[in-house]
Amino acid sequence: MKKPFSWDDYSDQPALLQDRTFKKSMRKKELPSLLYTFLSALILLPLSMLATPFIKRKEIESKQFFSLGIDFQRDAHATTDMIEELGVESILTRFKLWEMEKLPQLKEFLSKYKNKKITLKILQDRENIEDLALLRENLTQIFQELDDIVDIFEIGSTINRAKWGFFSVREYLAFYKVAFNLKQKQFPNIKIIGSDVIDFEFHYTAHTLFNFCKCKYDGIAALLYVDRRGAPENTQLGFSLTDKLALLSTMVWLSPKTKQELHITEVNWPLSGTAPYAPTSEYECVSEEVYANYMLRYYLLAFASQQVDSVSWHQLIAPGYGLVDNRDSIKKREAFYVYKQMIQTLQNAQFLRLDIKRGYYIIQLWVDEQLLQIHWSLKPTTLKNEDFFEVYSKTGKRLKNEILDINDSPIYIFITKEVGKKVNASERIE
Repeated sequence: MKKPFSWDDYSDQPALLQDRTFKKSMRKKELPSLLYTFLSALILLPLSMLATPFIKRKEIESKQFFSLGIDFQRDAHATTDMIEELGVESILTRFKLWEMEKLPQLKEFLSKYKNKKITLKILQDRENIEDLALLRENLTQIFQELDDIVDIFEIGSTINRAKWGFFSVREYLAFYKVAFNLKQKQFPNIKIIGSDVIDFEFHYTAHTLFNFCKCKYDGIAALLYVDRRGAPENTQLGFSLTDKLALLSTMVWLSPKTKQELHITEVNWPLSGTAPYAPTSEYECVSEEVYANYMLRYYLLAFASQQVDSVSWHQLIAPGYGLVDNRDSIKKREAFYVYKQMIQTLQNAQFLRLDIKRGYYIIQLWVDEQLLQIHWSLKPTTLKNEDFFEVYSKTGKRLKNEILDINDSPIYIFITKEVGKKVNASERIE
């Protein structure tokens, strides 16, 4: 990565671009594309919102839904042990195009996980964006080495942030088309996904999905962070996380450019007191307990939408936002055990329904021939612990209290009576 671009090893992302003159000149150069982004969004976003109620849900395979981001260069042995402990079936790792010399190391690492579903997120730099011949050479090498190991190649990332190298969707489409052409001509069996817009900036997504580029996606990737709004149930411009997912899914269904797959390939909340490792300012940071609650609820709401094929927790080891802090030694945070409980409980789950009443949420699922309800409430309340309840905390601790506290920390309630009697616990809220 060459100047004026630089990589911040603390937060695992590019540093902010300090050269304002350079940014201004590049955006001026890309003005026609930026204008198309704006105009297409004026038409396509309202159309998508109108169509949202008519888009049917699909049945999501739970075993593939729960994914985990890992860094192949960070504590490799500990990573392997923890992946096995968690029991995760899908993993995602990132590879930097400006570090092609590390491709053999990546291949060796991923070869250990051939029994997992692997997504490889290919990170761009300005050199590969500007020199498409170089990009073609690098992607060819990556595909040749990894096409029998990697299930999904995610082409590019965070395309609507200048510090990541792109200054317009036009530049991204030219970048993505190199991968698409290679798939068409040399690697017909690989699966490539794209778009890769971060946050709730769907005007960029509209441009990636509706354009004149002679390319198509095997699925859409999005980095749908909501951390700046606090809790995942909070709204932005009137849209909660559930609403954002519905709108994004609708855009995917309407687009002639993609198969109907949607993958959230990054999401997290930054952790308080971890600067300079936190990727945002302290203002957006949350405690470890809140982080665990938010992330669990994000997953539950995304799974309940039945419109998202996978969500990848970003990531396993990261002092500023991960399940594990490795600054002094390997320290598993509460979120590690929350993720473990979630994935081991829900990997074979079938979604039944989501009920929301006055800020009280109940997700009902069918798990291993048993009814499971997951409860949480944005306003603390209580629930009687019935004889036919088998209750666990978010970390898997058995709860036997006569009265259950229902708050922003979800609890798992297995209904042990015969399913034919269909207990509706939502009627028992006190």
